[in-house]
Amino acid sequence: MSQTAENSLTSGRPPAVLPLPGGVSLRRRTLADSAGLNAAVLANLDHLRPWMPWAAEAPEAAQTEDQSRAAEESWLAGTDFRYLLGLDARPGSVIGAFGLHGRIGPGALEIGYWLDAAHTGRGHARHAVSSLTAAALALPGIARVEIHCDEANTASAAIPRRLGYRLDRIRDEVIAAPAETGRIMVWIRSEND
Repeated sequence: MSQTAENSLTSGRPPAVLPLPGGVSLRRRTLADSAGLNAAVLANLDHLRPWMPWAAEAPEAAQTEDQSRAAEESWLAGTDFRYLLGLDARPGSVIGAFGLHGRIGPGALEIGYWLDAAHTGRGHARHAVSSLTAAALALPGIARVEIHCDEANTASAAIPRRLGYRLDRIRDEVIAAPAETGRIMVWIRSEND
């Protein structure tokens, strides 16, 4: 068995494009998206810094390219599935980033997300998370989807709450971003929900 097959969480892959209501779509992140993603992150640093430890420093273009290359590799390996949210009327645009991350163990994927400050409050994140939840639970070997967010991040917590996730537990963690309390809510949705 190859190293890739040994580490794979699933033998399947989610759709590369997920059309959503409101004139937006999730698309599989590729190296070609690096410049647009870097620009979107730079434009949203003040919006992201309170909650995202990785936003403490402005990313260089080369860092974003490396991360996009890694995203392509992890998609092929079946360990992580990263998406960008873009406006259908502006192909290649980036107004957010979402992912199905294989960092929580076998049989499960964690959804992570951020949205451009100018596009919040329109339901885009909720629709994206709903679509990713369905896509994840349709994958062979995936029985659970989780969302982790700090207790103080009420905007992020509203999404799993509205989508029928259940709050499984609150765990203490080291504070990693300025607005965090260190109390991380773990929201769960399973194939039986």
